[in-house]
Amino acid sequence: MKLKVLITAFLFVGITAFSQSYKPLLDNLNEWHFTGCYFGCSTDVYYTDGDTIVDGNNYKILDGYHYISRTFLLREDVPSKKVYLKILSPGFNEEFLLYDFSLSQGATFNMQNPISPFPQDGGPFLLDSIVERPLVDGNAYKHFYFSPAPGNTTSTENAVWIEGVGSLSIINAPGGHPDINDVGHLSCFFKNTEAFYANLDSIDDCIPLVLGIKKHNLEEVIASKQTNSNICKLSNTQEVKSVTVFDLSGKKLEMKTNNGNNSITIDFSNYQNGLYIIMVTGFGDTKKSFKIVK
Repeated sequence: MKLKVLITAFLFVGITAFSQSYKPLLDNLNEWHFTGCYFGCSTDVYYTDGDTIVDGNNYKILDGYHYISRTFLLREDVPSKKVYLKILSPGFNEEFLLYDFSLSQGATFNMQNPISPFPQDGGPFLLDSIVERPLVDGNAYKHFYFSPAPGNTTSTENAVWIEGVGSLSIINAPGGHPDINDVGHLSCFFKNTEAFYANLDSIDDCIPLVLGIKKHNLEEVIASKQTNSNICKLSNTQEVKSVTVFDLSGKKLEMKTNNGNNSITIDFSNYQNGLYIIMVTGFGDTKKSFKIVK
C-alpha cells in the first residue's frame, strides 16, 4: 500500500515538474511573417514596436504590413490569459477580446476579426480540442483547434490558435482560417529575434527581418523634460526626420519636421496636464516613442 502511494506521489510530482506554464503572447518583442500564395507566394512582415497607454491600459503598438498606421494596439492580461485589441480609428471605440487561452475543450468562443479579410463578428466557435505540440525551442505548447459552432451562419471554416503565438491567420483574425493559397498562413514567428514558430512548407527558412536590424538612426535619441518645465528636449536628432505628439486617445496634436538639427524642442505650455506620446520617425521610416508627463 505504501509503495502504491509513493509511486502515485512520484508520478504527480513528475508531471507537475515537467508541465508547461502559460506562455504569454506579448512578453517579448514580436515579429510575425505571414505568407500567401494566391497569385504567387509572397511574405508580409508585421511586429510589435513600442508601447503606449490608452485609458489607463498598457498596449504594444503593431507596425508593418497593414498596421503601418500604428493605430492597432495589443494588450495582454496574463493572469486571465486574455489578449485584447484596440483600434485608434473613428468608429472603433470598443476594445475587442481577440484571444482567451484559458478556454477548456468544449467551450464556445465568439470570434472577433476587426479590420481583416474575415467577418468582423465571426460568430460562435466551438473549441474542439487542445493539443500540446512542440515548437522551435523543443518545448510543447497548447494548440487550440476551433470549428464554427452549430448555427453559426457567418463563418464556415476552422481556426487555429497557438499559445504564445496567436492565430495561424493574421493576429487580428482569431477566427480566420489559415490557408496559404487564399488569405494566407503564418509562416514564422519570433520572440526577441529568436524563432519560436516555423512552417517551412512554402518558404525556405525563418530569418527575422525587422527585430534583428539595428535602428541605428534612432538609438541615440533621448527625450528629457524637467518636472517644473513645459519644454521637452530631444537630443541626438541628426537622423530624425519628423516628430509627432499624440494624446492618449491617439489624436495627433502637433508635428515637426527636422533638417539635420542636433536637437528639437517641444513646448507643452498650451497642453493640459497629462501623459503624451512623442513619436520620432527616422529615415527609412524607423520609429521610436517616448512617454512625456506634463
